Amino acid sequence: MAVGSTNPVKIEAVKTCFNNFLDSVSIEAVEVETKPQPIGIDETIRGAVKRGLEALKKTGADLGVGIEAGLIKLEHTITGYINQHMCAIIDKQGHITIGLSMGFEFPPKVVEKILSGEAKEAEEAMEEISGIKEIGNKTGAIGYLTKEKITRKDLCIQAIISALIPRINPQLYQDKRPKFMK
Repeated sequence: MAVGSTNPVKIEAVKTCFNNFLDSVSIEAVEVETKPQPIGIDETIRGAVKRGLEALKKTGADLGVGIEAGLIKLEHTITGYINQHMCAIIDKQGHITIGLSMGFEFPPKVVEKILSGEAKEAEEAMEEISGIKEIGNKTGAIGYLTKEKITRKDLCIQAIISALIPRINPQLYQDKRPKFMK
């Protein structure tokens, strides 16, 4: 299996999830070029799918896993957006399964910097607030904001397990998984 990321948090989350459901999993991390901070559910899902597809293509693995976090527009929130992790798992036959994590709000200053273009990634603004360099490769913004009660790895795990559900229960989904069309 290949992961479309070299981020240690994402790789560890994939290992944790797949080792819970499959025997003897070998994981290869693949560097993938992606757009900066996705905004909107469609852009975020596209980013996750691109990561999974690139990992699959570059390695020839049985499965490609892509995880992307994005700002999702949501009414009745402080900033008008939540941050949510999304996972796409793609197999050699082109079947895709998608999963999502819980969402949370960034501090308004983070969203303002992203939307104004002052920051290309939420990580830049969160590093400034938290003082933690490469926060996205560590506990993540959620770790800082929850005082380590929930971490970025937890959000990745939620998204991955959500995407795995149809794969671990194929009899319940009657192979209705959509196929990626180029």
